[in-house]
Amino acid sequence: MLEIRSLSKLYPGAASPALSDFSLSAGEGVLGLLGPNGAGKTTLMSILATVTRPTSGTFLWEGKDGLSSPLSVRRELGFLPQDFGVYERLTAREFLTYLGRLKGLSGADLSKRVSTMLELVNLHHAAGRRLGGFSGGMRQRVGIAQALLGDPKLLIVDEPTVGLDPEERVRFRNLLSEIAQGRVVFLSTHIVSDLEAVASTIAVIRAGRLVLHAPPEELLRRAAGRVFRANVASSELPRIQRELAVSGLLRRADGVQVRYVAEKPMIPSSEPVEPTLEDAYLVTNGGEVRAA
Repeated sequence: MLEIRSLSKLYPGAASPALSDFSLSAGEGVLGLLGPNGAGKTTLMSILATVTRPTSGTFLWEGKDGLSSPLSVRRELGFLPQDFGVYERLTAREFLTYLGRLKGLSGADLSKRVSTMLELVNLHHAAGRRLGGFSGGMRQRVGIAQALLGDPKLLIVDEPTVGLDPEERVRFRNLLSEIAQGRVVFLSTHIVSDLEAVASTIAVIRAGRLVLHAPPEELLRRAAGRVFRANVASSELPRIQRELAVSGLLRRADGVQVRYVAEKPMIPSSEPVEPTLEDAYLVTNGGEVRAA
């Protein structure tokens, strides 16, 4: 169990806090932290990973204060930060072996664990290659492997699918679903589709504050009756994108099919449609997120 109690963070010289009175509790499963860039997601992840200290508030991991007892968190933590660095002269296997030793693994257990992780992230064929020659997506997969290396009970991953191709993104989502049992998994992203298949609960954050913490079904229920679809001329599209919260576009021979979020129909010939999680996210944010 992870319990966050009134976390706030104000960076020196900042006009407003990056995190403000943020509280929630998370149990077994995947908690998706969803919000736009600059919402405070990375700050929250860094505090929970004991990398950054908050201005006020605290968090408890299995009943122990994570700020006064950071080692109790680190022993059971797997962390993939948004900006993950590697030692470029090491091979993938050497790098994971090195990090495994830092986590307290050794001998045959370490070797087996490294091989398993390389297989999981589809890098077994490149295990002997130096990381300096890896693409951005391959480095991200190494980052995912190191986060899982110590079989963590608390897994924190910040924008883990950035740089991954569609096939690898699906592979990672499936992996998260498989390992979530018996773990608390924090998945921070601004990509709604990354959460649809894996998140048991979703926390929406905006301007450093918690807007909503609920199961995906609750977000969808709140969006019911507030999502519409209409066909418009291409020339009308720029104006509509400025004025409405557009969640989808489909080019057609007779114009553009626009999917949008609003309290009531705003375009002639609009018809209501079933909301997706992306629609629900726009509704939760008050329709403030524009297509741009």
